Amino acid sequence: MNSKGWEKGLLFLGIIFVSFNLRPAITSVGPLVGFIREDTGISNSFAGLLTTLPLLAFAAISPFAPRIAKKIGSERSILLGLILLGAGILIRTIGFLTPIYIGTILVGIGIAICNVLLPGIVKLKFPGKVGLLTGCYTLSMAFWAGMAPGLSVPLAERLNLGWEMSLGIWIILLLLAIGIWLPQIRYHQEAPPASVKLSTSSIWTSPIAWQVTFFMGLQSMIYFSLTAWLPEILQSQGLSIATSGWMVSLMQFSGLPANFFIPILADRLPNQKGIALGIGLFCFSGLIGLLIGGNPIILTLSIILIGIALGAAISHALTLISLRAANVNQAATLSGMAQSVGYILASIGPFLLGYLFDLHANWTLPLILLAFVSIFFTIAGIGAGRNQYVTQENNELLVHNNAK
Repeated sequence: MNSKGWEKGLLFLGIIFVSFNLRPAITSVGPLVGFIREDTGISNSFAGLLTTLPLLAFAAISPFAPRIAKKIGSERSILLGLILLGAGILIRTIGFLTPIYIGTILVGIGIAICNVLLPGIVKLKFPGKVGLLTGCYTLSMAFWAGMAPGLSVPLAERLNLGWEMSLGIWIILLLLAIGIWLPQIRYHQEAPPASVKLSTSSIWTSPIAWQVTFFMGLQSMIYFSLTAWLPEILQSQGLSIATSGWMVSLMQFSGLPANFFIPILADRLPNQKGIALGIGLFCFSGLIGLLIGGNPIILTLSIILIGIALGAAISHALTLISLRAANVNQAATLSGMAQSVGYILASIGPFLLGYLFDLHANWTLPLILLAFVSIFFTIAGIGAGRNQYVTQENNELLVHNNAK
């Protein structure tokens, strides 16, 4: 293998290890909410902030991540994101209420930088394999997103680490990612060719860019709402704390095949409308089953359906960012828009579900709300599945190329 091959292989490995760290610091919180609430005395609404704050950080930082990358390079920016994520993980282990929230915000800022920049790096460095690479790194992200909630309670109780160190254990995975990513700081993100029309200013007026954004945001609202509250929902239906944590892991793991194959399928299809419709049907059916509940079999099947849908949805959302962008600059800008506005929408979910539960003392209304959200993100996904770029002049170029 020549030096270029080694560089590509090392970059691929770095992307995978970065993606390992983009969810555990968030998904590990849900099963521990009861312990945190008991120790700190916070309400369900403020417990929901432990999942909402990273999303607000995503929303606030995402538009600026491409600008940071322009100044110091995408590779250095991702290293910065990893360092901030690590600082947040460590600060949360202090255990007091204020450090928990400060650390959670830093976790969100670090993840946001990496979230935004990875699709652009994939599009630039692996232009002919966008679907395959997106599938690989979203699969990697989802694997550890699934492991974290299942391990949270055993780490806290059986190993007597407490909830603080159960949240802090993820620094080990983070340090591995930093070590593997360090060689990339020698390189700078290449500028797009001068002949390519960027037209990034018109992205914010592009209907298809907004449809990508709403698809990203609304599916994320469901994902993070369930990540935060599914253990509590399942406990209200008679499951133990530990079993509820592993059921969140089941939801995450059920989506692993879809995490990998959906981007590859999306990359090969002339449009992606059918993928969005299928995702929506699975998600809606699973939420209705969760609402009906009644016995462990129905709950398990419902969680599997939801897991398949949400695993497919995040992979598909990230793939759409690359497919609807004509170049790497557009991909970074669309990624910033989709993740900024999208995560503002997503951040409403965990807090709102906790608030509704505080008001009504049951999970019926929150689950009905999520079922309606699944309908809305399906409509947005069908629109985003059209074979178009986000700007008109690039669409004309696409039509011309297709005609050839």
